[in-house]
Amino acid sequence: MNRKNTGIRMSGKALLFINGEAPKSLPDPEFYGLIACTDGAFHYLKRQHFPLEKLDFISGDFDSHTGNDENVYQDKFIFTPDQNKTDFHKALEIILQKGFTEVDVLGGSGGEQDHFLGNLTVAYMFKDRMNILFYDEFSEYFFIPKNFSLTGIQGRMVSLYPFPSADHIVTKGLNWPLENEALNITSRLGTRNFAAENEISVSYETGDLLIFIGKPYY
Repeated sequence: MNRKNTGIRMSGKALLFINGEAPKSLPDPEFYGLIACTDGAFHYLKRQHFPLEKLDFISGDFDSHTGNDENVYQDKFIFTPDQNKTDFHKALEIILQKGFTEVDVLGGSGGEQDHFLGNLTVAYMFKDRMNILFYDEFSEYFFIPKNFSLTGIQGRMVSLYPFPSADHIVTKGLNWPLENEALNITSRLGTRNFAAENEISVSYETGDLLIFIGKPYY
């Protein structure tokens, strides 16, 4: 899949693991210029035999960390005790301070659903400063700019989710197009559509939209 207008994959991209549902497969760490995790995610990375020496930092309040395994990597710990922000929020602040604005996030969904909704809100707060892409076992999802296009996704599920609303939406390449229409979280969503063509485009004038791209079925 080729994604336009939202950056490209390169060594200047960061990888962040947070404490949602543990991913079943892990990406190649050599693909990223910075790799980090929150303290809760550290445990599932250890269980999945991720090369922990590749981590640049582990952030959190560390209330769940005990034992010698954690002590080995203590020099990578960044203590972030502020209870007014989530661990995800604080990790993004550190990544931004280190000069990275492209972030792939794993572990953002699943588990307790209030965490998932909170993670979307945090991503919304950073959307003008960072390109944040979430990945899980079903889809990838992210906030899109006012003019956006994707190629190479024909046949895949495409959902447009207003956050909380978006107006004057025009889509091309979707099975059920929108023609200068509005979506609102309280009245109308744009979920469970699919790409009828190899390239789709989405434009809108006001508000904010999340896009969910389902994984291919082949």
